[in-house]
Amino acid sequence: MKDIFFCPEESHFYSNCLENFVFRNSKDAECVEFGSGDGSPVINSLLRNKFDGVIHGFELNKSAWKVANSTIDEYNLVDKYVIYNSSLFESEKPQADYLVANPPYLPAPDNDIYMPLLFGGIDGATITNELLSLGYENVVVLVSSYSNPQSTIEHAKQNGYYVSNFTVIPLKFGYYSSEPKVKKHIEELRKNQMAFYSGDYYFLAGVLFRKNHRSAVDLSNELTQVITSL
Repeated sequence: MKDIFFCPEESHFYSNCLENFVFRNSKDAECVEFGSGDGSPVINSLLRNKFDGVIHGFELNKSAWKVANSTIDEYNLVDKYVIYNSSLFESEKPQADYLVANPPYLPAPDNDIYMPLLFGGIDGATITNELLSLGYENVVVLVSSYSNPQSTIEHAKQNGYYVSNFTVIPLKFGYYSSEPKVKKHIEELRKNQMAFYSGDYYFLAGVLFRKNHRSAVDLSNELTQVITSL
């Protein structure tokens, strides 16, 4: 379906991040998910792991929401994964141990793009930074190297977060990021040191942000060096 986000590599990476940063360490955690899409990353992770917590997802795309709930029913996961056809930003902000998201991060002059719900603001970091303003103790998000990643790391610091863990993969520009309007805008961002990529490849980082603790080791500098190295 063209109106549902589809990128197997990215979804698989997000799924692995959820497993490594949440499901295997906090087996009974309460999670809130922003932008659940078709639900496949979380569903695949739940099927591979013994997780006794609950994930409350929020998804605006009605088509994706319907597909997600159909799959949740098929695998009898209704007691572990509940998705609402609404925006987390407009909800009562449910309490949770973790906020998780593969947020919209496409930079563009406006949201008139192939899939408007993937618009991440002019620099691509707007929604990610808004998520880091909600105050959740632990936040797992994917951060793109062409979406002003330094601003996200700095914004996280200003909101009391440190980088507890991260993992990075190279991804090739895909259907959505290769749209001429989007690609041209990303090229402009690179001129201003707000986008980092090489040829057809960019880095995508899965990052675990935690609220500050005095004894914590902050990996922010290492993350910045890696994600801006292209």
